[in-house]
Amino acid sequence: MARGTAFAPMRETNFRWYFWAQLVNMAGSTMAGVALAFAVLEVSDSASALGIVLAANSIPMVLFVLFGGVIADRLPRVLLLQVGNAVLTLTQGAVAVLVITGTAELWMMVVLEAVNGVTLALTFPALAALMPQLVPRGQLQQANVLQSMSRGALRVLGPTAGALLVVTVGPGWALAVDALTWAVSALLLAKVTIPARPPVEQRVSTFEELREGWTLFAGTTWLWVIVLAFSLLNAIHMGAWFTLGPPLAKDTIGEEGWGIVLSAESLGLVAMTVVMLRRRLERPLVHGMVAISVVGLSLLLLGAHPVLLPLVLAAFLAGAGIELFSLGWNLAMQEHISERMLSRALFGKLILVP
Repeated sequence: MARGTAFAPMRETNFRWYFWAQLVNMAGSTMAGVALAFAVLEVSDSASALGIVLAANSIPMVLFVLFGGVIADRLPRVLLLQVGNAVLTLTQGAVAVLVITGTAELWMMVVLEAVNGVTLALTFPALAALMPQLVPRGQLQQANVLQSMSRGALRVLGPTAGALLVVTVGPGWALAVDALTWAVSALLLAKVTIPARPPVEQRVSTFEELREGWTLFAGTTWLWVIVLAFSLLNAIHMGAWFTLGPPLAKDTIGEEGWGIVLSAESLGLVAMTVVMLRRRLERPLVHGMVAISVVGLSLLLLGAHPVLLPLVLAAFLAGAGIELFSLGWNLAMQEHISERMLSRALFGKLILVP
């Protein structure tokens, strides 16, 4: 792809505002993952406690995301995202205040993260399905790559910045930054103006729309096979990398080292986005499935004996593989699922992306 073509989506006004809104939000979120992990470890120095908090966030996301798809196919998606961002501003801000003041208890963090999980489940399908409404169909790959590039660049700096805040002023302040970015993102999304979708001739019940979404999912073989496989693989990945990773790092390579490893993963993501800005991805799911297999190397090194340099290199390769798979999955969904059904079909994306 030529340089002008690669950046063509930035000429679309709606995409520009959406891009900046996501950029601001991701700046806080990339720090929040590291900060939350070590905030929980301050409250209860236990990997099981961290697993409980992460489960409190992820389980509601899986349980309620299909309902989020129905809501996103009924209501204005931008408005739904703004309301979700406002809720997340309050909940993440509450976690930050509890951690900063030293009054946080494990059950409080579990409850607030569960609220976050429900909110993300109800808004994620709207976010994921918005892209085809922002750019022409021929610019979908470039738009997805640009968004991934910005996310990857921030993930390079975010974990390290979050780790530095953890060891200097404490994890609560990184969580406070994340809360602020949810609010700013909501304001920027107000500039995105999407024309109202044509009214449905006959509005069916929520149950019928859930059934319609499930029928599409179950009847699309490539969709349910990949989601089923990754429901198991990502459970393993989440448990090994995000739950056991921080405690192992604390006792071996340290908090700063863990931040560097997470940043290396993001560098791999950025490197792949640079490549994909100029190359058209043919047979996206085939290439994506091959690429995602390299994630196993970083897990093996983490489990065998965490050593900083080999783990950094493996994380870099894992990031590149994750990005290529993510791009392939997004393109397959956006190009082969109708816009009317996209939010309901996209619930599998929560399971797929590590």
